[in-house]
Amino acid sequence: MRRYGLRDDQWDRIKDFLPGREGHVGGTAEDNRLFVEAILYRYRTGCPWRDLPERFGSWKSVHQRFSRWAKSGVFQRIFETLASDHDNEYMMIDATIVRAHQHSAGARKKTVRKRSGARVAG
Repeated sequence: MRRYGLRDDQWDRIKDFLPGREGHVGGTAEDNRLFVEAILYRYRTGCPWRDLPERFGSWKSVHQRFSRWAKSGVFQRIFETLASDHDNEYMMIDATIVRAHQHSAGARKKTVRKRSGARVAG
């Protein structure tokens, strides 16, 4: 499997939500999987649309299709479906619950002061 590609089980979970599938009104999109992998590649690497590798096709076509799907709610339906199934494959940690030592947050450290030649233990 390619690093940014979908596993077969991941693809099976979303393929029926995508436009252009067999039996769906309109044209059949045989390259839906490649298109979804292009979107994942772009967001996982953070590259600009113009820098998509050629194996995904024309960056402009990928971007236009992405925009159409986003406007029509395709991605929203996929996200809602996947969010309702808590398989714990991906976990997040909210930074508000992560505890750090007080000095990592900028707390002042206690220092030992000298008084007129005498040392004071702190």
